Amino acid sequence: MTRYQPPDVLTRYVLNPLLLLAVRLGASPRGAHMLEVPGRKSGKLQRVPVNPLALDGARYLVAPRGNTQWARNIRAAGAGTLRLGRHAERFRAIELDDAEKPPVLRAYLRNWSTETGKFFDGVTHESSVEELQRIAGEHPVFRIEAATE
Repeated sequence: MTRYQPPDVLTRYVLNPLLLLAVRLGASPRGAHMLEVPGRKSGKLQRVPVNPLALDGARYLVAPRGNTQWARNIRAAGAGTLRLGRHAERFRAIELDDAEKPPVLRAYLRNWSTETGKFFDGVTHESSVEELQRIAGEHPVFRIEAATE
């Protein structure tokens, strides 16, 4: 199983709440959305800011901090909701195998390395496929597809 790098106090209690407020108001700083997913143990709705990635006609969620609570919850639920302002999009989530992750990780790092690059063990969007493959197991990646209800 992958490691988890918890957010520092500033991120947890200041930056993430401010980002969630902006997203609730309909602003999307750098593509941010609010992920809502039921807790795998409590069943209580959990909310966290995420950056959905569009790549080659598909959309993905990448857990830069590793095996986060939201990644574990999506894995258990198989679905969630992305919100931006009043718009809500239900989705189902399919976790990628490590072999499928390098192009997604490369694109994610190209877009968000300034904010999250420190969690990728020195790997950048310019790193080799072998380097991306080396860290793939440390970062859950989910392809998200519109839920059919």
